[in-house]
Amino acid sequence: MKTVAVLLAPGFEEGEAIVIIDILRRLQVNVRTLSCVDTRAVVSYHDIPMVADATLSECFDETFDAVVLPGGPEGSAFLAGCASVIAFVRRHDEQGKFICPICSAAARVLGGNGLLKGRRYVCSGDLWQQVKDGEYVDADVVEDGNLISGRGLGKVFDFALTVAARLEGDEAPARDQADHIYYPW
Repeated sequence: MKTVAVLLAPGFEEGEAIVIIDILRRLQVNVRTLSCVDTRAVVSYHDIPMVADATLSECFDETFDAVVLPGGPEGSAFLAGCASVIAFVRRHDEQGKFICPICSAAARVLGGNGLLKGRRYVCSGDLWQQVKDGEYVDADVVEDGNLISGRGLGKVFDFALTVAARLEGDEAPARDQADHIYYPW
C-alpha cells in the first residue's frame, strides 16, 4: 500500500488538506497527517482545530511515497521557514518520491528554498513572480518528474485525483472514484 505524508502547519488551508486526505483514503492510500509543531493539535487557516496522526519529529526518519504540502498564506509561510520540513521534503525529493504542493506551497516552500530545481510548476495568484527557481505554467495541475503541483483550493479535486493516479500508476481507480463522487475528471 502506498503511503503519503500530509504536512499540517498552523494556518494550513483546511479545504485543500481535507479533500486530498479524503480522496487518497477513498482509494486505499495510507495517509498520515503530520503536525509540523510540537503537538498533534494544529489550527487551520479558518481557525478549525485538527489533530494530526503524529508530529513530523516523530516520523521524520520514515520514508513516504509522497509528501503533500497544503497551502494557506500562514501555513505555507510556516512550512517554508521550518528547517525540519525543508530537510524532510529535500530527502524525499532526492529519493525520487512524489512532492505535491498545492496553492501557495509550491512558490513559498519549494521556490523559496531552492527545491523546484528548474522544474515546471503552478501555484496560486501571482506568487510565481517572486520565484527564481522553476518554470511557472498557467495550468490547474502541473506534473514534472516527481513534482505534482496544483493551483489552489478550487482545483483540489483535480490535484488529489492526479496524485492518487500517479501513486497507483493507473488512472482507472481514480476515474472510478471521480465518477462515484460526480466529479468530471
